[in-house]
Amino acid sequence: MARFNERTLTGADTSADASTDTPANAPSGPTPAPPAAEAPPHPRATLALTSAATAVALMTYTAPLVTLPDTAADLHTAVSAQAWLINGTPLGLAALLLVAGSLADDYGRRRIFLAGTLTLGITTALGALASSTWLFTLARVAQGAASAAVLASSLGLLVHAFPSPRGRLHATGVWGAFVSGGIAVGPVVAGAIGDWRVSYVVLGAAAVLVAGLATRRLTESRSPRGGRPDILGALTFGLALVALVAALTLGRDGWLRPQVGLLFLAAVALLAVFTRLEHRTATPMIDLSLLRHRPFLASSAGGLFTGLAVIGLFSFMPTVFQQTLGLSGMDTAWLLLLWSGLSFAVALQAKRLSGRVPARPQLAVGFALHAAGVLTMLGAIDSGSWQRLLPGLILSGIGSGLLNAALPLLAVDSVPAARAAMGSGAQQTLRYIGSCAGVALTIAIVTSSGGGLGHGTNVAMVVSAVLSVVAVGAVLALRERG
Repeated sequence: MARFNERTLTGADTSADASTDTPANAPSGPTPAPPAAEAPPHPRATLALTSAATAVALMTYTAPLVTLPDTAADLHTAVSAQAWLINGTPLGLAALLLVAGSLADDYGRRRIFLAGTLTLGITTALGALASSTWLFTLARVAQGAASAAVLASSLGLLVHAFPSPRGRLHATGVWGAFVSGGIAVGPVVAGAIGDWRVSYVVLGAAAVLVAGLATRRLTESRSPRGGRPDILGALTFGLALVALVAALTLGRDGWLRPQVGLLFLAAVALLAVFTRLEHRTATPMIDLSLLRHRPFLASSAGGLFTGLAVIGLFSFMPTVFQQTLGLSGMDTAWLLLLWSGLSFAVALQAKRLSGRVPARPQLAVGFALHAAGVLTMLGAIDSGSWQRLLPGLILSGIGSGLLNAALPLLAVDSVPAARAAMGSGAQQTLRYIGSCAGVALTIAIVTSSGGGLGHGTNVAMVVSAVLSVVAVGAVLALRERG
């Protein structure tokens, strides 16, 4: 397998977006016209604003984790439908991340970032007005779609603002840390405020504030490839992922139901149509030749298993803690902060390690630590002691920090620099598909076990550990050939 050349991977040009290199096996086409001259980026402002917006997006994603019992009671949500209260945002993320990344590269990353951040603020505030489960779920899906625009465009903006290898390493490390930071702070903010509706108003205002600051400090950048955006491919892919995620969520109530089977068949058919479209268009949304590029596959596997094994488990664990250990929402938030706060601290410092240890081995170590952590927590629920959870939360938090630091770096390094937003979108799409599947799987295991919540939680933890071990094997096997 031919590698990307050094100039593409490191961004050794004076601007990362000046590079038009592609994989050696990519389809050839007409040479694109050079992009119009653009204002030079402001690296520090770009890093600060993209990190802040990313943190707010993750805060809106994780805030319901500690307020789920209150939200479900307020909206009269049945236990069988509670997965939708969590899976609404990852549904929007999974459906639009790759689409948003492609549009950001073609239409302008600043433009997509601003639109996403402003829309995130508006839809989050509207979520506070929801009066039913489905209205709240629709607001969550809209938040996920807006978050997709923020996350996918952020890494593209950073690659343009930090063209050198050292600068890119620093920027992706900080950005990855703020992914963990948002996860950490969201439940604490929601728990401290107490009222889930008020917390949504606060988070919506924060997103609007970041959008206002970004209008003056961000500069535009885009891919120089030219051509028309792949609108038909984007529509087909988005519908395929909506069908897939809906099937995974509905399957929690019975995998053999007709509607679940029809949704899976629709997803397969739409993905087949999408693949055909991508082979025929001159400017595909995703270069399918990347599926033969092992670093890209390692990046994709890392995102998928992070969602399945890590996010899926910890999205429902706070609810289990409240129902079995008698913890309040705020107490649960502080307990979750141990895990997510360590993740933030480790991700912030991991950029020092990334200069000596490649991202792929970091992923393997991160998954291994998560597996060890959840196995350490076995039996804690039945013991009735939250203190028994602490060693496992520490180990898993450190592992999660390594994952959040390595994933964004691997995402941008596994594709040409001019397609950084697409690479980020592809990885994160799989991350949130895995998250939806992981949440549905965790809830099904925990609530369907004949041995009670404690036994079901133990089974869910073992499944998470097994998935993490599989992830270690996958990312180590997908090393680049010499």
